[in-house]
Amino acid sequence: MLLEQAGFDVVALAATGNEAVRLALEHKPDVVLLDIRMPDGDGLQALAQIKAQLPNTAVLILTTYDNPTYLAQAVNLGAAGFLTKDTDPQNIPLAVRAVVSGEALVDLQVLQRVLNNLRAGRDPLDTGILSEPEPESGRGAETQKSGPLPEDLTDQEVRVLRLIAQGMSNQEIADRLHISLNTVKTHIKHIFSKLGVSDRTQAAVWAWRHGLGE
Repeated sequence: MLLEQAGFDVVALAATGNEAVRLALEHKPDVVLLDIRMPDGDGLQALAQIKAQLPNTAVLILTTYDNPTYLAQAVNLGAAGFLTKDTDPQNIPLAVRAVVSGEALVDLQVLQRVLNNLRAGRDPLDTGILSEPEPESGRGAETQKSGPLPEDLTDQEVRVLRLIAQGMSNQEIADRLHISLNTVKTHIKHIFSKLGVSDRTQAAVWAWRHGLGE
């Protein structure tokens, strides 16, 4: 009701993890709101399956459990954001709109933890005491690269992507590059399309994995 009153078209409701996956694949929505603890396949399993098959669908985790390990795991699996159920209900439509417009919804400290672990070649879900990774070929730990950059990324889009990976907002990127806010939004839209991601969080993770988070 809350989302429909805010102008969204709610195409389906699911009571279990597997049902959420099935309905997502059937309707191919722009955004999925997903709980974590559900019967018949939990939300994190559903998240992984949805993002594997619908990379352009943004997934927002909405859960009772304000757990940083859950959050880190959700980010690594492809979540665009993480909201707890004590969030003011009026903020939920705002969060959905933010994801659709390319804004960040993940707590910066948690995202930074995931990105720092990626940078050091560690398990991105590791939230405890970290041992130093073994150096490779006599060198220190480096950002783990998982492939070349898309050839159609422009120089300016690479600059914007680097700043996204540093946690900058759209306005901060506009100020840094001396371009308009609308131009930043256009660049971000093109970046999402070229990388095959649905949201800012995943663009940041992609950038770090490809050595653009320095």
